[in-house]
Amino acid sequence: MTAILEVERLTKTFDGLTAVDQISFEVGAGEICGFIGPNGAGKTTTMRICATLELPDEGDVRIGGHSVLEEPRYARHRTGFMPDHFGAYPSTTVEEYIDFFARAQGLRGAKRLSAVGDVTEFTGLSPLLGKAVSGLSKGMRQRLCLAKTLLHDPKLLILDEPASGLDPRARVELRELVVALAELGKAVLISSHILTELSEICTSVAVIELGRIKAHGNLKDIRARLSGAGRAFLRCMESPEQVERAMAELPGIQQLVREQGGVSFDYGGGDEILAGIVTRLVTGGLRPVEVRQESADLEDVFLELTEGQVQ
Repeated sequence: MTAILEVERLTKTFDGLTAVDQISFEVGAGEICGFIGPNGAGKTTTMRICATLELPDEGDVRIGGHSVLEEPRYARHRTGFMPDHFGAYPSTTVEEYIDFFARAQGLRGAKRLSAVGDVTEFTGLSPLLGKAVSGLSKGMRQRLCLAKTLLHDPKLLILDEPASGLDPRARVELRELVVALAELGKAVLISSHILTELSEICTSVAVIELGRIKAHGNLKDIRARLSGAGRAFLRCMESPEQVERAMAELPGIQQLVREQGGVSFDYGGGDEILAGIVTRLVTGGLRPVEVRQESADLEDVFLELTEGQVQ
């Protein structure tokens, strides 16, 4: 996977307080990286540095291999930053708002009109071009902010709490837009306190607390490193009670729970261990009809890695 965003030993202090402390991670093309941590952990500071809105005290950030310190103009042309809130003049219409930012990006003539049309169609704002921004719902305002972020077709998207305050339907719709953007090959760094939403779309996570990265990588791998266990669901032709009794006698089974007509369980080790468990059940006369590995729970990982400390 080609790294679009590379954060290298980044450090930032404010009045003696170290907000970001020697952090490093990267996000590749087509990857959605969930950037999670308690309030005050350093997420927004990191994102602002990546977006060239803050200067680090130490370290660097590279966008497509180019330093944000040495080539900030290059970085800005390839980065789209969506803050957790934005402002607009009350009487500004959706079309005027997007057109203003298109001009600010240096888009002219037919290229500007094409970009405005593309982003409004992608975000579903085309029917609302004449509507005042002040009259938009929270969900539509977030779509508008995303639309202006996409005007210059950035390779990297930095989204700071984009789902904050949205109703369930608006969150689902925004999530679908983010997934579609990743499928187009864009790298996405997204922060949110709605962990259940992130766990459904993220291909990787970076957990930060007190300005330090606690873990970074695939969620399943992080959970396995923390507990040394995987999680799976098993359903057999026999009753869940029979399956539960049989599995209780097998080595390596942890936290066996009956649910949904079968059993969920943690198991020590990797795929070989799971295959061995299923094999022993088959030879023992049980007849598995469904076996699936379950995705790691982002909330569990978050709670295990962090202590809720703030600076």
